[in-house]
Amino acid sequence: MRVQRYLAMAGLASRRTAEAWVAAGRVRVNGQPAFPGQPVDPARDRVEVDGQPVTVSPHRQYWLLHKPPGYTTTLADPHARRTIRALLPAGAGRLFPVGRLDRDTAGVLLLTDDGELAHRLMHPRFGVEKVYRLEVGRPLVPADLGRLRRPVAIGQGEQARVDRARLVASGPDRSVVEVTLHEGRKREVRRLARALGWPLVSLTRVRYAGLDLRGLPPGAVRRLTAEEVAHLRRLAFAADAQTHIKEGKEPHGHRA
Repeated sequence: MRVQRYLAMAGLASRRTAEAWVAAGRVRVNGQPAFPGQPVDPARDRVEVDGQPVTVSPHRQYWLLHKPPGYTTTLADPHARRTIRALLPAGAGRLFPVGRLDRDTAGVLLLTDDGELAHRLMHPRFGVEKVYRLEVGRPLVPADLGRLRRPVAIGQGEQARVDRARLVASGPDRSVVEVTLHEGRKREVRRLARALGWPLVSLTRVRYAGLDLRGLPPGAVRRLTAEEVAHLRRLAFAADAQTHIKEGKEPHGHRA
């Protein structure tokens, strides 16, 4: 494989960012400065970035977590708050979350050590589908969802675009709404609810890239099946042929 793909698989950067590191002289292969497109054999070659060795495991891990509220989406927190690390099985190794959920948001969270797949799924141009369930502290009727047919200004010069919305339930003091988005702006769903004047009681991501919470109680985690991994790879890599997208600057996962 090429050196930029090796670095992407290690989870350090997108291919484009890795190419820039090579051009800047930050990458060495077997002690020598790497060159663009240089072949790398993971079994024989030693790759370093800024003098630090980089390894790629041949056995990838893919986990699905039902994140409860109250946990930060990070594996280490200097402020000693509860993190999702406490929910992962011992020996899970070095994983990182694909996208993020803020501390008070629950739901589907994918974790992996497959850096290249993670970067592609998080890239906004790939438009991975996300479904959120909002519990709102007021009665709503179907007509209230009409505003979601158009982009909604959510502050900081940004707009939220909802692809689908449905009223799941409505009572005298509580309503449940599901919204489907293909974007990933920071705290987008919470900002959307605020802009609509909906007092948000709870927020749960119930589906991400076709993966949902069925059979997975809060705090539980499971490995993805081979079929699920294949589905994610089709989503991430088939988009190249469909849209001819080239990776831009390194994306960051945004919290809902």
